[in-house]
Amino acid sequence: MTPDPLVLCATDERGVVTLTLNRPEAFNALSEGLLEALQAALDRVAADESARVVVIAAAGKAFCAGHDLKEMRAEPSQAYYERLFAQCGRMMMTVQQLPVPVVARVHGIATAAGCQLVAMCDLAVAARGTKFAVSGVNLGLFCSTPSVALSRNLPRKKAFEMLVTGDFIDADEARAQGLVNRVVEPDELDAEVERLVARIVGKPRVALALGKQLFYRQLEVGIDAAYADAGRTMACNMMDGAALEGVQAFIEKRPPRW
Repeated sequence: MTPDPLVLCATDERGVVTLTLNRPEAFNALSEGLLEALQAALDRVAADESARVVVIAAAGKAFCAGHDLKEMRAEPSQAYYERLFAQCGRMMMTVQQLPVPVVARVHGIATAAGCQLVAMCDLAVAARGTKFAVSGVNLGLFCSTPSVALSRNLPRKKAFEMLVTGDFIDADEARAQGLVNRVVEPDELDAEVERLVARIVGKPRVALALGKQLFYRQLEVGIDAAYADAGRTMACNMMDGAALEGVQAFIEKRPPRW
């Protein structure tokens, strides 16, 4: 019998790509195989000019419980761990570097690298009752790689508190602290993700791609360099046909013809 794929991929007629983590029996822990499958799926999206939005979802009772600790413990060498965390880091950066927005559809728990994955997505919608933590410290392992993403989403002191206590926060606090955008009842999760996606897919792909790249670049530099980069990006965007048509449509008080 052929095993089920570790990542389920579905694309609708609008170009909305849903990638579903599919290790429900292991709470979608990020095994090497799952990391490879998710990397391959993201790389396919990056090469697909018809893709407009990515939704990262998960099968079973949880979004993602972080790294597969049993697999990690089976080969305790520094060289192996460095390869594993580099592999995970590459996948996380691919999420950010995709030319389309990525939405996390979160339920159950998102812990350690699972919480990191939520933080690396551009947007996140969570079911009420979802719990988030970077709890490696409870096992003697500071969540160093998740801290990179967490500290770029949450206020510094709150991120550090989560990292040094390993405590969980609920979905409403995650929203208040900036980790997720929206929180809804579990039976409304799919509908809320769709509402958010629908607000995005009608926008010109090139504007979203330029804007997403600029958004993350400018966060890592000083304000003078950020404004210079933003000005160049906006000028380039303005010369695109979609922007020219959008502005002309505004002037003529009509819907744009994209």
